[in-house]
Amino acid sequence: MQEGRIIKALSGFYYVQTADRVLECRARGKFRLDGTSPLVGDRVVCSTDGEGRGRIDRILERKNWFIRPAVANIDALVFVAAGVNPVTDPFLIDRVSVIAEESGCEMIVCVNKTDLDPADELYAICEKAGFPLVRTSAATGEGIDGLFRLLQNKTSAFTGNSGVGKSSLLNCLLPGLQAETAAVSEKLGRGKHTTRHVELFRLDENSYIADTPGFASFELEMMQTIAKEDLADDFADFRPYLGKCRFHDCAHLKEPGCAVTEAAQRGDIHPSRYRSYCRLYELCAQQNFWEIKNSR
Repeated sequence: MQEGRIIKALSGFYYVQTADRVLECRARGKFRLDGTSPLVGDRVVCSTDGEGRGRIDRILERKNWFIRPAVANIDALVFVAAGVNPVTDPFLIDRVSVIAEESGCEMIVCVNKTDLDPADELYAICEKAGFPLVRTSAATGEGIDGLFRLLQNKTSAFTGNSGVGKSSLLNCLLPGLQAETAAVSEKLGRGKHTTRHVELFRLDENSYIADTPGFASFELEMMQTIAKEDLADDFADFRPYLGKCRFHDCAHLKEPGCAVTEAAQRGDIHPSRYRSYCRLYELCAQQNFWEIKNSR
């Protein structure tokens, strides 16, 4: 028996980095029966058959796990956004940031393709929200050093719309990797799914980054059960005003004397962030909208 970490999952095989090699493994059938599938990023216990093939026997305790991207034990989600082709909806960033908060990991926003559009409005929204933030261009190399610094000493995962440049950024961070990239369709305003599986790459001795398949705005499934009463706690820029409302059970929607809505009206909270909160609150109230995610 030996321990390792899954660095790639492809076509039913799991590639586990052990102390001295990468082991190609199948997973025991019990994982299908109990609904627990191994994920990239999992730390696992494996056995071998003596011929270089292995079997995953046990998944060690997870810090967190995600549905999309399908990864585990992540310290930071890096949302790659853009102001052009495809244009990122700030609501998607806010939705993913809630998932990150609930999962106990950092949310980093990388505004890419700045050689085409600096995305000033999107940048301003994220800056006011307090996200760790960097502007990059995979085409010119702008901001790549800054992005690398934000990723150091963490296991991170890229996420964001298809075609926003995740694989191109990975190529900049790891010269020679040459992850598959594809041109964005100008007609559709979205990219092809150039990454078809999740894979974990080593940036340096203590830093890893997962490249993941992208999503289109209508395909997003990164949801989980969140009580509407707890949603405001997942908005870091709301926290200075929580507990200061006239009513202790304030929903921060239309109640009089709400410190959060007053802050939004003053501009202390960006209006876009407040609109996202209102949309997510209504969705949380439906309960069945959020897909259940339990940390294992």
